[in-house]
Amino acid sequence: MKIDAFHYVQLGTAYRGLQPVPDEEVIDLYGGTQHIPLYQMSGFYGKGPSIKQFMDIFSLPEMALLSCVVDHFLGHGLEFDQAHLYKDVTDAIRDVHVKGLMYQWIERDMEKYILRGDETFAVLSRLVAHGKQLFLITNSPFSFVDKGMRHMVGPDWRQLFDVVIVQADKPSFFTDRRKPFRKLDEKGSLHWDRITSLEKGKIYRQGNLYDFLRLTEWRGPRVLYFGDHLYSDLADLMLRHGWRTGAIIPELEREIRIINTEQYMHSLTWQQALTGLLERMQTYQDAESQQVLAAWVKERQELRCITKALFNAQFGSIFRTFHNPTYFSRRLVRFSDLYMASLSCLLNYRVDFTFYPRRTPLQHEAPLWMDQLCTGCMKTPFLSDMAHIR
Repeated sequence: MKIDAFHYVQLGTAYRGLQPVPDEEVIDLYGGTQHIPLYQMSGFYGKGPSIKQFMDIFSLPEMALLSCVVDHFLGHGLEFDQAHLYKDVTDAIRDVHVKGLMYQWIERDMEKYILRGDETFAVLSRLVAHGKQLFLITNSPFSFVDKGMRHMVGPDWRQLFDVVIVQADKPSFFTDRRKPFRKLDEKGSLHWDRITSLEKGKIYRQGNLYDFLRLTEWRGPRVLYFGDHLYSDLADLMLRHGWRTGAIIPELEREIRIINTEQYMHSLTWQQALTGLLERMQTYQDAESQQVLAAWVKERQELRCITKALFNAQFGSIFRTFHNPTYFSRRLVRFSDLYMASLSCLLNYRVDFTFYPRRTPLQHEAPLWMDQLCTGCMKTPFLSDMAHIR
């Protein structure tokens, strides 16, 4: 199911297996409300006592596998414990990583699975040419990283980075002080010597952020770190260490394409206009007015469903419910200074470009700004009557 920033389920997005759960049943399951209690919600790293937040590209196969297995069990009348099923599916997904199967499949067809190689090389080269110091911290093993980077950047890819760390074990890399760095040779064998400096062109395994900060002296907002997982990559760095962070959200490219279509803009504009009309006209209680209001409510709901389906027929946009930001969006803006579809988006800007924060109106600053914009009425009613209020 899809949850908004305020812990409310977006009705029409709850599924059991591959089948939608009726809105009435969802409300009944949560005690007559769409609200998910805080104690059931995800903890800091996206996993609560009874709910897990799916929020990265690895979630897609896990969600699909869970849905299909549940659908199979339900369709064949098989009894099962949800906790056992969740654990088995999660273990299967984990084993694909731990046993290196995913890396093997990708290495067999680099052209298919590794995208935007030329653009990535262009970004890295440009940053280095302007005197920036680059570092790579990844959970992947060196053999996989080396093959992938050779495919994208070339055999001398390590010369672009001042520090390269593999099998870092994020997010514990950012919080656990106990794991030391170890040096790897060209064959991937571990060295025994103590690490007193991080050298360019060398490969290091595991380690921890505290030693990284001590050895590099790269601290605070002078560092901009990019990652594609809000919790494993960005949360600790922003909250504990004050780094600037950039989130890579591949779905953003398609979502932006959709919101720039004429159909989306027309649908959204008319929704906002209807919302403004409903607010203004609800004071009329005569039968004819009530009939018109009921028709507007129905039309508004139909438009909301149409708009949702433009993004995804089951869940809609990953960034919004019907009107609120999603829970994912809330975490995204909390843990990232910038977010973009790909690192290659940086090619659209100069290296010394400054991104300034946008001032968006709070509810009390411009209570009718969107409705006024959509209905063509830019004058706030009762403003003169409110002038005496301090």
